[in-house]
Amino acid sequence: MLRSLVGSEMCIRDRYPLYSSGLTLRDGVAVPYYLDEANEWGMSVESLQQALDSARAEGTAVKALVVINPGNPTGQLLTYENMAGILEFCAKESIVLFADEVYQTNNYTDDRVWHSFRKVMLDKQLPVQLVSFHSTSKGYFGAVSYTHLT
Repeated sequence: MLRSLVGSEMCIRDRYPLYSSGLTLRDGVAVPYYLDEANEWGMSVESLQQALDSARAEGTAVKALVVINPGNPTGQLLTYENMAGILEFCAKESIVLFADEVYQTNNYTDDRVWHSFRKVMLDKQLPVQLVSFHSTSKGYFGAVSYTHLT
């Protein structure tokens, strides 16, 4: 899958090395974005848009966005609303969303519930190409999917 997406991929700055090294092996380019510490390590859609616009202005064809939720090592959970905004961004920009959800069973907060990107995408009926990941080494059950609504 990564081979078909090389050209570029948006990837978190302090990222799991699998994504950045995979891009490097395929001559891809990582376009960094930052989490918002003041917003409980959430993602700013405005910052994503700025990173995308800047990359495109430099001639980079961004094809995908990687989101790790819950976050590692912070353990933050994106809000349902934040996830919907990210999905709307991917739909508007025709970007594939890679949802790294391998830590989905590691929820240590009482004030926030974990939602899969697939659930939010289906609830909102957003036309996004979504690939979600889970791992048996990180939990004992979970949601994994490739979903594309048109």
